[in-house]
Amino acid sequence: MSKKLLVAAMLSAGLLSATAVQAQAQEAVGPFMVRVRGVGLNWDNGQSGGLPLGGTTKVQAQNLWIPEVDFSYFFTKNIAAELVLTWPQDIDINVGGSKAGTISALPPSLMLQYHFTDLGAFKPYVGVGINYTIFYKTSNILGGVASINNSSVGAVGQVGFDYMLNKNWGLNVDLKYIQMAADVSVLGNKVGTVNLNPLAVGLGVSYRF
Repeated sequence: MSKKLLVAAMLSAGLLSATAVQAQAQEAVGPFMVRVRGVGLNWDNGQSGGLPLGGTTKVQAQNLWIPEVDFSYFFTKNIAAELVLTWPQDIDINVGGSKAGTISALPPSLMLQYHFTDLGAFKPYVGVGINYTIFYKTSNILGGVASINNSSVGAVGQVGFDYMLNKNWGLNVDLKYIQMAADVSVLGNKVGTVNLNPLAVGLGVSYRF
C-alpha cells in the first residue's frame, strides 16, 4: 500500500512540475517591446537672449498632437533601452500672437530605462536619455525674414507605466520632459532663443514579444 502511495505521490509531483514549467513557458516573453502612442506636445516657449522682440513680441511654437512609435530592448527584466521615433511634424510659429509661419521638426530620443516588475500587471518605469531634434523649413517665418537654427540637442527625463492586459498586450501612459531650444535670427542676425522644452504627454498601446 505504501508503495502505491509513493508512486501516486511521485506521479502527482511530476504532473505538478510539468504544469508549472508549462505555465512559466506560457508567461515567458522576449526582450522586445513596441509602443504606439498619441503624444501631446506642450511647449514651454521660454524667451531669452533678446526675445521677446522689442520687449513685448514673443516668438512661440503652437501646441500640437503627434504620432509616436518607439522600440525597446530589455537587457534584463528591469533595464531597457528605448528609441523614440516619429516622422517630421509641422509646427506653427506665432509671432506676437499671430501665425507667422510653419517649420518642421524630427525629434528622435534615445532613453535608458528602469522598469519595476514586482507589481503584477502594473509596470511603472523611469528613464533618462538624450534628444536630437532636426528642424526643417527653418526659413519659413515672416515670409523668410526670420529663421531658426537647424538642430537642437538636449536631455530627456521620463516617467510612465504599462498596464499589461496579458503577457503581450498592454496600455501605456508616458510623460517626458525634453530640453529643446531654437535660436531665432532676423535677416541673418541672431536676435534671441526660444527655449521650447516641451512636456510630452503620451497615451498608447504596448506589445511585448
